[in-house]
Amino acid sequence: MTTTDTLAERAAALTRDRLPFVRATVVRAQHPTSVHAGDTALVLPDGRIEGFVGGACSESSVRTHGLQVLETGEPLLLRIVPDAESTSVESGAITVANPCLSGGALEIFLEPRRPPPRIVVVGDTPVGRALATLAPPLGFDVAVSADDGVAPPDTDDAALVVASHGRGEEAALTAALQAGIPYVGLVASRTRGTAVLDALDVSPADLARVHSPAGLPLGARTAPEIALSILSEIVAERARRRPDIPAPPATAVDPVCGMTVAAVDASPHLDVDGERIWFCGEGCRRAHRAA
Repeated sequence: MTTTDTLAERAAALTRDRLPFVRATVVRAQHPTSVHAGDTALVLPDGRIEGFVGGACSESSVRTHGLQVLETGEPLLLRIVPDAESTSVESGAITVANPCLSGGALEIFLEPRRPPPRIVVVGDTPVGRALATLAPPLGFDVAVSADDGVAPPDTDDAALVVASHGRGEEAALTAALQAGIPYVGLVASRTRGTAVLDALDVSPADLARVHSPAGLPLGARTAPEIALSILSEIVAERARRRPDIPAPPATAVDPVCGMTVAAVDASPHLDVDGERIWFCGEGCRRAHRAA
């Protein structure tokens, strides 16, 4: 069993590596049950659970709703009860029936920990430094990259802004476009920006994605004002791209107990005649195999 200290170290490592996870904490456990208030686990994006928040059956509910919480970014109080007639949803909470639960009811708080969106700034310049100062209070991470050695951007970066005053611009812009970074901006005059874009060997569709000059037309003149206009444009672009309703993670119904379970490799499953069947736990999988 994972200890509290080990779990805290694991959570810290995931945070440092900018990897998302859900922290699941038991806030109430009704006897009889093997879990206690304060027991904690981490739900990873692939559905694996590290730690302890109850047996296999309660883990299945934690996995299913943990993955949903990871998708929405909204915390949730999960109530798992053995005798509810159906799922009950209210603001910030959900009650689910778990027919396999052998003990009492559980209440588990699911808290998503998603890395903040990151902006890569190419160029240690006044505008680049202003971006690094203004972006964190808006909820962004910032990585300032030297213009003479641009590292490839991560595909999950929110934005890449080139503010290097003519050094390393083409390579940085090309790498960002090839990586599919949602916002790509170039700090340059309109005339020089046009010349830089004309030199890029990318498709017309990718070329059209470059914001040049970067930033909303706020009449900015100073480096902090230019940085503010760029951040405003990034915020507006992210709002435009944000889906109204996130796509829910894939689920399936356990044919033995009727529970809704997460259709991920971490859930118990069987492959029968080319079809994958998902189960809440080993008990239901064994029952189905023996039938």
